[in-house]
Amino acid sequence: MHYRWRFPTPPLEEQSVAARELTETIHVPGNIARILVERGIQSFEDAKDFFRPSLDRLHDPFLMDGMALAVGRIQQAIEQKERITIYGDYDVDGTMSTAMLVQFFESMGVAVAYHIPDRFTEGYGLSIAGLDRTFAAPDGPPSIIITIDCGITSIDAVAYARSRGADVIICDHHEPIRTNGVAQLPNAYAILNPIKGSCNYPYKHLCGCGVGFKLIQALSKQFDLGDRAYEFLDFVAIASAADIVSLVGENRILTSFGLKRINEEPRPGVRALIRAAQLKPGKIGTSQIVFGFAPRINAAGRLGDGGRAVKLLMAKTDDEAQHFAAELEFENSNRRRIDEDAFFEACGFVDGMLQRTTSEETPRNRIIVLHNPGWHAGVIGIVASRLVDRYHLPVVLLTTIDGVAKGSARSIIGFDIHSAIKRCESTVMTFGGHKYAAGLSIAIDRVAEFRDAINIVAKEMISDAMLEPEIRIDASIDLNELTPKIFAITRQFQPYGPDNMRPMFHAAAVEVVGAPKTVGKGIPHLKFQVRSSAIVPKTNGVSLASNVTPFTTGGAPIEAIGFGLGERIAELKSPDNKGRKDLELVFYLEENEYNGRVTPQLVIKDFR
Repeated sequence: MHYRWRFPTPPLEEQSVAARELTETIHVPGNIARILVERGIQSFEDAKDFFRPSLDRLHDPFLMDGMALAVGRIQQAIEQKERITIYGDYDVDGTMSTAMLVQFFESMGVAVAYHIPDRFTEGYGLSIAGLDRTFAAPDGPPSIIITIDCGITSIDAVAYARSRGADVIICDHHEPIRTNGVAQLPNAYAILNPIKGSCNYPYKHLCGCGVGFKLIQALSKQFDLGDRAYEFLDFVAIASAADIVSLVGENRILTSFGLKRINEEPRPGVRALIRAAQLKPGKIGTSQIVFGFAPRINAAGRLGDGGRAVKLLMAKTDDEAQHFAAELEFENSNRRRIDEDAFFEACGFVDGMLQRTTSEETPRNRIIVLHNPGWHAGVIGIVASRLVDRYHLPVVLLTTIDGVAKGSARSIIGFDIHSAIKRCESTVMTFGGHKYAAGLSIAIDRVAEFRDAINIVAKEMISDAMLEPEIRIDASIDLNELTPKIFAITRQFQPYGPDNMRPMFHAAAVEVVGAPKTVGKGIPHLKFQVRSSAIVPKTNGVSLASNVTPFTTGGAPIEAIGFGLGERIAELKSPDNKGRKDLELVFYLEENEYNGRVTPQLVIKDFR
């Protein structure tokens, strides 16, 4: 896939001044300073907070509306030995949150139950069916239910819980139902949600586990437990990375310290995940969580009992953790097979649809809506995301559950699919979610009506430019400027995630050195070496660690790899079949470690 390259806009005068000041005060190159300013880091203090996250910078949890009420009710329940049930969700955020809250209460000596809903019989979130199972627990019904990562839209279910004699405390981060812009909230005992509409908490981008952590932080203060809350930051880091929330501000702090705990003091369940994903302890970042941990955790709820992920993370011994990790690994293998079958079948439908809609008489749809009653509900969201990546179009994928078309929606950058579905809400039964991901259910006989309605909305909301995949470039750089210091500074931009992605660089006048080759099984990757076409004499004086391959000017090449770009190998050659000397690259920086040796590497996203 080729991309449209979006270069940074020329800086305003005040941004240029801020960049020059950063260059002088924190001693970074000018192009790095400009990246920092573009990300809102404009002073020495901003840079200090960014590069040196501190737990002291976390907000007071009691600033969250409803927190004092929730803490008071939980304290009463603990003192009177009432039954408490944590009601979670079956995805990474929901299972991490549930495991975290249960272990925190257990650390206080409080007996607590938990419930993870069944995706197929109870559906997403707090439901009457799920509550019936909760109230039928062998140890008796709870008098207090704490929802985590769900509940904000469950008006009827909360009313049902109250009718059964339970107080409900909602910990959620999703959008509430709104009527004419006004939030319609459940009649819960307390609602903890920074975006519920009446909360002045300063940070609005917490995941569900982040909201749960703030509750733990508040309870730790109330019960004088010192820093106990920080023992659970590994859960928050896994949930934040997997839920793709903003990784600036408070989330950056929580995730940074959570990753430190994962790498230095992993609990048995995390160690088992590291082994299952064949990752290296000490090298776990957000990418490893997203592509290594998350699929395995999610597999538990996609194809069976999501509670197994909770049991894994609460395991007390390595043997116990390994048992549950093996189950999740087996389920993940099954999930990949089912996912692959559904993906290729869906691609066949989409390819046929696009071929039929290339004429002016039948204009191309701007959103893909597919319904197949045979698709497995557990992989619908994954397949929808893969279709978005392949076709760069928003996707709504539906299967049939209990006679209703249910499924997931995924979007492209710039298109708020949740808002688009809301504009078509007369054609749907239920929906909910985020700007770029949503879930919905539709009467089967109205799927075609919904497809037409949302395509009308999409044609209005999606511009031609949005349909062209884009790479946003942070800065241009000469390959001769790449030094260990540049790599070290960009490494400190971690943890990477939304609003703080890996810095993306552009380089022109690049020469391909030697013969490029393709590597890897399945989709081939490009592997080659590059250097600046303008060779600068080598200078001495740069001191490197013994295991780091030195950067040199003087014509020495740097390794480059382009994942999935193997089919474009011919574009790296000039007409005389030699390596091109006029290449432009878009890439990010990475350090590849192999056999104890660290090699600087450019990860190529596109070239021309």
